[in-house]
Formats: sequence, structure tokens, C-alpha cells
Amino acid sequence: MPEQHREVAPSDTTSESSPVVAEATSAIDRQQLWVARDLLAERVREERDVEALRLLGEVHHGMGDLPAAGAAWFGAGVKGPEVEAAVDAWREAHGDDFGAMWRSLPRSIRQEPRSKKVEALRTKALEARESASEATDPAGSGAGSGASSASSSGGGIDAAQVIAWVIAALVVVCAIVGLVQVLRWMVPGG
Repeated sequence: MPEQHREVAPSDTTSESSPVVAEATSAIDRQQLWVARDLLAERVREERDVEALRLLGEVHHGMGDLPAAGAAWFGAGVKGPEVEAAVDAWREAHGDDFGAMWRSLPRSIRQEPRSKKVEALRTKALEARESASEATDPAGSGAGSGASSASSSGGGIDAAQVIAWVIAALVVVCAIVGLVQVLRWMVPGG
């Protein structure tokens, strides 16, 4: 992978490289980008390691996954022309849905303390969710917490609930048919 010049904000750098970053770098040298990606993704899922996140962005970029590279570099606070292109691809992949963009960041980056950019994205995601709630209840009637909880969880009917109700209805029908059949066997002359 070619050497790329990107700047990481000094407050975000780690004092020493983690063993995971060293192992991922070794995998990159062996041209095993998928191994490096998996190692780094696991690391940044739970641990705030900006160096690992920066390197994860480079791995995604090297694999041709610009949206994933954009998300990683955005979270790491990396700057540069390639980064801007990747962040644009990330935004486009999510259709500028700030909630989806927020959820695509690793959990460790979404936790406090957050960088200014990440905090701004969180604020936009919350504002978008609130305006979506208001759009479902324009009169502000608060017709019930069920409506607002449905809109905050994505709105509409939950497909899993519909499937569960259909299965439950089938079980009840089968139980009734089975009971009728058992009664026919038990009643003489039926």
C-alpha cells in the first residue's frame, strides 16, 4: 500500500502503537488487507484507538471501500484530499442520513468524549430524528408514546412483529384442528 500523507490531530494520537496496529501493519505488508481490516475493526469497536482507526481507513481505502474509509477517517479526524473524497462517498452511501452516518461510526468513537466533528454529527442526527418525529405528529398532539416510539425506532410497522403474529395465528389454527381431530378419535361413531 503506498505511503499516504495524512495529518492526525495531535490530541488524538496515541503515545505508543498498540500490538493490534503492529499486527495489522504486518498483515498489510503481507498483502492480507482483509486480515488487517478485521483486526483493526475489532480493536476500534470497543477501544478508542485513533491510530488503529486511521489505519483502518487506509485499509478500507486500499480495498476500494471508500464509504468505510470515509467513516473511519471522519472518526479519526484525518485530513487530506483523499479523505475528503472518501468522506463524500460515505455521505453519499448513506444519502446524507445523519442518523445512519452516526450509527456507522464505531461505538468507541460515538462514546464521550467526542471530537467536535463527531459531536456535530451526533447533534445533526438527533435533530433529524426530532424533525422526523414532528413530521409524524405535526399537530404536536402527542397522540401517544407509541407513535413517537415507533418513529424513533424507524417508523412504520415492524416486519418481525407481523411475522410473529402470523406464526401465532397459524399455531392457534393448527391447535384447533388438532383438538377437533383428537375429539373425533375419542367420540365413538364420529
